[in-house]
Amino acid sequence: MGFRRSTIGAITLAGALLASTVWVLADAMMPIPGDPVAIAGGRLSGTRLASGVKAYLGIPFAKPPTGELRWKAPQPISWDGIWNADRRGPECIQVLRAHDINHYFGEEPTGEDCLYLNLWAPAEAKPGDKRPVIVFIYGGGGTLGSLGMANYGGENMARRGAVFVNFNYRVGMLGYMAHPELTREQGGHSGNYGYLDQNAALRWVRDNIEKFGGDPDKVVITGQSFGAGAVAAQYTSPLSKGLFRGAMLTSACNFGGTGMIGGVEPLAEGEKVGLDLQSRLGAKDLAAMRNVSADRILALQEERQLGLNVRGVRAPAVIDGYFWTGTKEQAFATHIASDVPVIASSNGDDIDSALYPLTRTHTVADYQAMARQMYGTEADEFLRLYPVGSDAEVQPMAHRAAMEAGMMRSSRGCAEVMAKYNTAPVYIDTFMRKHPYAPGVVIADQNPATVGAYHTADVPYWFDTLDVYNWLRPTRAWTAYDRELADRMAGALIALAETGSPSTPQLAWPAWKEQSPQYMVFGDRAEIATMDLKRMDWMAAHPPAPVQVAPAPVRPRD
Repeated sequence: MGFRRSTIGAITLAGALLASTVWVLADAMMPIPGDPVAIAGGRLSGTRLASGVKAYLGIPFAKPPTGELRWKAPQPISWDGIWNADRRGPECIQVLRAHDINHYFGEEPTGEDCLYLNLWAPAEAKPGDKRPVIVFIYGGGGTLGSLGMANYGGENMARRGAVFVNFNYRVGMLGYMAHPELTREQGGHSGNYGYLDQNAALRWVRDNIEKFGGDPDKVVITGQSFGAGAVAAQYTSPLSKGLFRGAMLTSACNFGGTGMIGGVEPLAEGEKVGLDLQSRLGAKDLAAMRNVSADRILALQEERQLGLNVRGVRAPAVIDGYFWTGTKEQAFATHIASDVPVIASSNGDDIDSALYPLTRTHTVADYQAMARQMYGTEADEFLRLYPVGSDAEVQPMAHRAAMEAGMMRSSRGCAEVMAKYNTAPVYIDTFMRKHPYAPGVVIADQNPATVGAYHTADVPYWFDTLDVYNWLRPTRAWTAYDRELADRMAGALIALAETGSPSTPQLAWPAWKEQSPQYMVFGDRAEIATMDLKRMDWMAAHPPAPVQVAPAPVRPRD
C-alpha cells in the first residue's frame, strides 16, 4: 500500500510529508523483469509481490478531473518518462471510515485526483497469453468506495491465472451532478461522470490488457451493490457495448424499471439538483462552483453511511442522451444493450432482509401478528405459503420470504429480461454462508452473533481475499471449507471470463430457465436449488403494507 510515486513532475515537501505519514505500510518497489511496459499512455513499471505476482498499482487512466475538468468526461492522459506504478492512488473524495468497522483496511489518502486503476497479472504472464480478465467495480451507495480496499485486491486471482483489474471512479456530487451550464458546455448532456469514468477504464482495459497477458475478448465485469448497478449501467449503455464478454452483478441484479441505487431520472431533474447545490454553495455560476474546495461540496451532499445522517443533496444518474439514450428497458428492446452471459447474485441476509419487517420477529406469535399487519386480508394465504411451526423456524422463514420478495426476485427479473430480448444465458446464485467469526471479536457495524450472510459477505469468496479480514486485527476464524468454497466461487468467475460459462469440473452450474428455474446456493455446502415461482409470483402481486418498526442499522454499501 502507499502513495503513488512517479518519475513525472515533482512532489512538494508538504505532499511528501503527507505521503510519509499516511502510508506507513508502503512496501519497497521490487522491479519486474522486462519492465517498463509500453502502453497507450506511455511507459510503465510495476512491482513484483512476494508471491511472484506482477502488480501495477496506481496507473492513471485519465487526466485528474480537477480545475476545468471537474464535472467533465474523463480525458485521455499520456506522459514522458516511466510511470512507477507501485503505489495505489488516492480514493475519490469521500467521508472517511472509523477504524473499528468491518470494512476498514487502513487509512487512505483522498482527493479529486483519483482516476487510477490497479492491475495484477500472474508471475509468468506475457503478451499473447490470452488470459481471462476480471474487472471489478466497487459499491458504496454511490458516495463511497475505493480501488485500495484490500478485499477488492487481485493478487490471489492472479495466482489462479487471471489478470485482475479494479479502478476508481468519481462518487457523490462530483461524480454525478448534472447542471444546465454543464449541459450547454457539453453539447446537450451532463452528469453521469462516474459512469463515464468506468467506461474509460473499460476502454483502457480493451486497449492495453494484452500487454499484461490478458485477452480483451475474455473480459468479465463485476460489481457489488452500487457496483452491480454500475455493471447494469455499462451493460445498457451504447458506449460500453463490445467491451466485455460477461458480467456478474451481486446485491443485486437490476435490468428492469428505473431502480438503481441513486435513482435514474430525466436530465432536467438532475439539472435541478445541480442548481440546488449551486444555491447552497452561494456560487454565482459554474466557474465559481469549479473553484469551490471539494470538501465544501462533500459537506453538502447526502450521506447515510458510516454513522452519518447528512440530509444534503444527492445527484441522480440521468438519461442524458449520451451515456444513456433511453431507459434500460428501451436499451434491451432496441438491442443497444450488451448480449453476454450474466451471473445474478445476492445474499441470504442482504439489505432486503434488513428492510423486511418480518425479519424482526422471533416467535410464532410475533411472526403471525406481523404478517397480518403486512398482508391484511391476504395474511392467511401468506402464512400458508410461508408457514412456521416453531419459534426456531421463524427467522429462516422470514429471511426466505424477504429474499424471494427482494433480491432473488431481482435476479429472476434480470433473467426474464434477458430471455425476452437477448440470447445469452443467465446464471443465478444465492450466497448463504455465514462467516466464522473469531471468538469475542467486536465489530462496530455488525453483531457477529446475528449478522448472517450479510451485504458484501460473498465478496471475499469471489476474489479469494478471505485473509485480509485478519490483516489489521483477527476478526475471522476461516475453516478449510471456507477456502474450498472460495476456490469454487473464484474458479467459477474465472471460468465465466475464459469460456462464457461459470461451470467448472468442481462446480456444475445450470443456466436459469423459466421451465427449470434452477440456481446455485453457496452455503454450508454448494448445491443446486429450484425457485418456488408460485410463492415469488404471489409476493410480487401482494406488496406488503407499510409497517412502523425500528429502522435497521445502516452499514456501508460496499
